[in-house]
Amino acid sequence: MSYLDNKTAIPGTILFDGQQSRKGYGLNKMCFSFNQESARTAFIDNERRYCEKFNLSEGQIIAIEERDILSLLEQGGSIYYLAKFAGLLGKNMQDIGALQTGLTLAEFKQKLLKAGE
Repeated sequence: MSYLDNKTAIPGTILFDGQQSRKGYGLNKMCFSFNQESARTAFIDNERRYCEKFNLSEGQIIAIEERDILSLLEQGGSIYYLAKFAGLLGKNMQDIGALQTGLTLAEFKQKLLKAGE
C-alpha cells in the first residue's frame, strides 16, 4: 500500500503528483527560466509569445494573463516554480498562502503568528 492510497485532502491545496507534473511541465519550465534576467525581460516584452515558446496551453496562458496563481496550481504549476512568477508580480509565498486559504494577507500573517505561539 502506497502512502498516497490513504491521502486526506487539505483544503486549498492541490496534490502535485506525476499527472500534475506532466500537465505543468512547460509552465514550470517557463517559470524556472525566470531565474535569468533576460528571460524576465523577454516575458515582460511579450508575455503571450514567451508563454507560447514553452508550449503552454491556452488555459495556462489565460491564467498567466489574469495573474491567477490558484488556476496555475490547478493546471500543473509547482508552487516552487510559480513562486518565480509571483516574484515578477511583486508577490511572495505569504501572498500565495493567503490566496490558498481564502484569507487576506493580514489575516494569513496573523494566522502564521498565532500558529507559532
